[in-house]
Amino acid sequence: MALVVQKYGGTSVGSVERIRNVAQRVARTFDEGNQVVVIVSAMAGETNRLVALAEEISEFPNEREYDVLVSTGEQVTIALLSMCLQSMGYKAKSYLGSQIPMLTDKVHAKARIKSIEDKYIRKDLEEGTIVVVAGFQGTDGEGNITTLGRGGSDTSAVAVAAGLKADVCEIYTDVDGVYTTDPRIVPKASKMQKISYDEMLEMASLGSKILQIRSVEFAKKYGVVVHVRSSFNDNPGTLVTKEDTDMETVLVSGVAYNKDEAKISLLRVPDHPGIASQLFGPLSEANITVDMIIQNVSHDGFTDMTFTVPKTDYKKALGIVEEVSKAIGAGGVKSDENIAKVSIIGVGMRSHSGVASTMFETLSREGINIEMISTSEIKVSCIIAAKYTELAVRVLHEAFGLDRQDNDES
Repeated sequence: MALVVQKYGGTSVGSVERIRNVAQRVARTFDEGNQVVVIVSAMAGETNRLVALAEEISEFPNEREYDVLVSTGEQVTIALLSMCLQSMGYKAKSYLGSQIPMLTDKVHAKARIKSIEDKYIRKDLEEGTIVVVAGFQGTDGEGNITTLGRGGSDTSAVAVAAGLKADVCEIYTDVDGVYTTDPRIVPKASKMQKISYDEMLEMASLGSKILQIRSVEFAKKYGVVVHVRSSFNDNPGTLVTKEDTDMETVLVSGVAYNKDEAKISLLRVPDHPGIASQLFGPLSEANITVDMIIQNVSHDGFTDMTFTVPKTDYKKALGIVEEVSKAIGAGGVKSDENIAKVSIIGVGMRSHSGVASTMFETLSREGINIEMISTSEIKVSCIIAAKYTELAVRVLHEAFGLDRQDNDES
């Protein structure tokens, strides 16, 4: 008997008909002799609707009450799926994050999981019950509801799989695996049979919507094998697993892009010790994640500092930076929301040279200006104007030989 954790995203449970489809898939897995825990998201569009209601009430809603509101979408889904399974003759029981309980820190809207209590779930599994868990949510231990951020149901699923030492965590979504890039932009994108944790971490952090980054961090830390699959067919998907020697033979595995960042520049900053902490300290205290950072060479005792933040935090970050600018006597603040980050990823980069230069030359030939550059062992990222995103993805995908041949299977 295997213990299987399955996660179904919003599109997979977007209607009563689709919830029935999920119930049939869950029941089939159970009938094969497995213990099954199911983590579900809110129905497609529901979280967006709830967020819009909050923003209609207040530009900056109270974070505690925001979590109380947006967590309700998953409560609907777990109840409906449990009812459906029960109507089919199966024992099923739903759990909110606070009922497990899944304990998190006290940071609302971006909470991090601290621990998971497994005794109630294990008792249900031993009694032949299919356990249905609300993704995306937990509790801070003081009775307050917390949420894990957008895409947090993936994190819930992998964390539960790790806590229960599940044999596999199956992530069901509206795509049937991880592709070399977005097939909507490059129709010849290929589906990968497997991808390393590190490559998936980079893809998740660089804009891939397949898996939420913290879910991959959990999977890597606890060795959870993740199988990304489609909830609409039975095709094999992509395994996210430990790196092996075969993976190193591929120079670049994929091209990712992200249009959900904004760029902020602090101009004519006095160049002396402590300035960076005066800027990035308040941003950190506001739980704003800063991504790429560039500081120009000092000239006449002044420098410019440019960095990127998520668009969701752009207004808050801009307000903080403007206050810092006044406090330190900087020359002003510039910002740009119309940017995109385009990246190439591959563990093969560790042992090959010339990858970055190929990327830069490819973008240059298309007249695409690079505004910022960031590198790691297995990725190179460039900030460009958002209007060139699709073009950049297509030419880079072709330049690194990722286009699928017409007679290839994927």
